[in-house]
Amino acid sequence: MRRLTDYRVLTFDCYGTLIDWETGIWDALQPLIMRNPDADVTRDAALLAFGQCESLQEQATPDLLYPELLKRVHQRIAHRLGMQTDSELDEEYGASVPDWPAFADTADALRILKRHFRLVILSNVHGAGIAGSNRKLGVEFDAIYTAEDIGSYKPADRNFEYLLAHLEIDFGLDRSDVLHTAQSLHHDHAPANRFGLANAWIDRQRLSEGGSWGATERVETMPTTDFVFFSMGEMAKAVEECANAGT
Repeated sequence: MRRLTDYRVLTFDCYGTLIDWETGIWDALQPLIMRNPDADVTRDAALLAFGQCESLQEQATPDLLYPELLKRVHQRIAHRLGMQTDSELDEEYGASVPDWPAFADTADALRILKRHFRLVILSNVHGAGIAGSNRKLGVEFDAIYTAEDIGSYKPADRNFEYLLAHLEIDFGLDRSDVLHTAQSLHHDHAPANRFGLANAWIDRQRLSEGGSWGATERVETMPTTDFVFFSMGEMAKAVEECANAGT
């Protein structure tokens, strides 16, 4: 098995891995819940609905920019949970991505990892959304590839084909140089397996220990993973230890 420091580039999912999208999703749903005070909506139910509705919408409208897609997801969630929405609430929800918070450990971890790897984001959001989030992440990424650039949403093969092509064109890297680092089994680790990419699972929900799927669509078959960490901070510590052991 290869060591962590044998790779040259970390390719990241952003939302769920670096940005606390579940807190962002739940916070952004509060105006809808306040509009529907009789609705009995728990955080777990809302996140489950988001995961299912987002996956369906991404498959149905892969060409939509993420703010427009989120507006439709908001409508789907309201319908699924028996709530009434309107165009203003939908619009606000669609624009909420830049307000989603970073995990507390993200910025420090990325600064450590930047010493050892190129850092690249492969994200399902649009350029303006990732720019808003990027201000919270504490490092300059070597590249950011978005669904807006690609015209489809992960877990589509097209997104990973784009990633690998551009890593070669932009940096002269091939798939053996890549460690794909992500939380979502559905969006990231299943396609990473299909493309033969080494992968590090940032299992923030401790799903490997029986935790919740949260806002992520379930997968029928668990992907294989090369490394499992429960936070970005844990991964950064392991990389430092590996680097020090090799000196």
